[in-house]
Amino acid sequence: MRGYQLICLLVVCGALTACATARMHDQQALNSVALGCGMTYGELIQDEEEKKLLIALKNNISSGQRACVIQWAKRNRLTPVFVSMESPEG
Repeated sequence: MRGYQLICLLVVCGALTACATARMHDQQALNSVALGCGMTYGELIQDEEEKKLLIALKNNISSGQRACVIQWAKRNRLTPVFVSMESPEG
């Protein structure tokens, strides 16, 4: 179910973004940004098909972390998307 929700979110966000070509950042650069924003490795990703989206995968992101990601995204002409994924209890 989580995968379906993420795909739906990406499709909706992709439809709302401009058609300009965005630069694809490598995972090492995104990890560096994540660490600078107080996050951990792999919590920022960029989808190959929707290059304009900068996706933050983090539960309970702080307002400072959110502001940091938004600021970096704007400087790089990306649209930040925040996804909180919780594991099912059971």
